[in-house]
Amino acid sequence: MKIEKNMTIAQLIQSRPESVSVLLGNGMGCIGCPASQAETIEQASLVHGIDLERLMKELKDNSDEGAAE
Repeated sequence: MKIEKNMTIAQLIQSRPESVSVLLGNGMGCIGCPASQAETIEQASLVHGIDLERLMKELKDNSDEGAAE
């Protein structure tokens, strides 16, 4: 599954478990909280004050998707 800003945190973690380290490194500590089931990557970046483009790049670079680009 391609990493997209409109996917939920739960979808991201399920499809790309390696992304947990990036999320935690950016201060997103409630990986398993109920909000992660409905909150998108874009929404989470806004809530945590993280630049969306930078976060998306980090997530992709940390996954096999980044290696393919």
